[in-house]
Amino acid sequence: MEQYRPETIFIEKEAQDKELTRVILGNLPGVPVEYIEDPQDALGRVAKAQDPISDGKKLLLITNHPGTFVKKCPGTKIHICCNYYVINAATNCPLECSYCALQGYLENNPLMRVFANTGDMLNEITRFLDANRERSYRLGTGELADSLVLDNITGFTRDIVPFFARQKNAVLELKTKTDLVDNLIGLDHGDRVIVSWSLSPQRVIDEDEAETPSLARRLKAARRCQDAGYQLGFHFDPIIIYPDWEKEYRGVVDQLFAVVDPLRVSWISLGGFRYYPLLKRIIRRRFPRSKILCGEFVPCADGKLRYLKHIRVEAYRKLLDRIKGFCPKIPVYLCMETKEVWERVFGYTPDTERSLDFLFG
Repeated sequence: MEQYRPETIFIEKEAQDKELTRVILGNLPGVPVEYIEDPQDALGRVAKAQDPISDGKKLLLITNHPGTFVKKCPGTKIHICCNYYVINAATNCPLECSYCALQGYLENNPLMRVFANTGDMLNEITRFLDANRERSYRLGTGELADSLVLDNITGFTRDIVPFFARQKNAVLELKTKTDLVDNLIGLDHGDRVIVSWSLSPQRVIDEDEAETPSLARRLKAARRCQDAGYQLGFHFDPIIIYPDWEKEYRGVVDQLFAVVDPLRVSWISLGGFRYYPLLKRIIRRRFPRSKILCGEFVPCADGKLRYLKHIRVEAYRKLLDRIKGFCPKIPVYLCMETKEVWERVFGYTPDTERSLDFLFG
């Protein structure tokens, strides 16, 4: 896919002398640059736009992160969490997936943001891991931004991958829908970095994942990373239910294992499409042709709407059987699901979040 190129770059004063700022400017020659004191100066450019979310993606703000970089994955009420930690190195995404939760989370702050104080982030991660060296951690950068979509202009992986190669009690997951893996090839990853992809049938990609590479291009990128020695991860999340969904999702599994070695896959997650009510309004406004809201959804205890339970269980079981048919040992887990659903799909329920650690040992 093409390199992201914003229409304007805004740089906050405290970030203007950072190395990451210099790298970004060097990779985006000719893009207008404005130095600002307050992010509101940039937000004012999109506040009155007809589609602030879309317009905000065209503006890149380089700033320092004022708070904590490393946080526990928030999960949702009464749903089992996989004991994951997130690193927020950037926020927002130039891809245009109709179902993306960031549309709601960042509706009032829709700029593309990159945090330039990388040194502070690495120091914080070091302190976090040093606090309990007896524990193994899974961390990832894909919560509030695609992990690789900006890497061609930030070069962020050239810092974070060698850093994790030196860690003994943690692995880093870089989660993406892109095929932008050039910077990863040749880096010292120490077998401590998992590159993972969100996968969907090509029909879903065409209809609801605008600006993203095809399934074939994602899998080709995964194979490149496998050949470079990386472990891989894959996420069937969100699973969309529609006529012929079963046939087409089975086809994705078959294509996946025709390209990559299942023994190099660290984990696969399954998760049904879910959304807060706020997102319905946004999807209908921004993607009026999308059929993604046409399924049978019910409100759940965490406030999100999900497919009816028996529909989710059926989808998980069928995908699990297909995956295990290729490699019974691949760790497979459910994202943000209840104990009852876990029991009906796997025949057991993790008794605590920590007990899930055995899956990823």
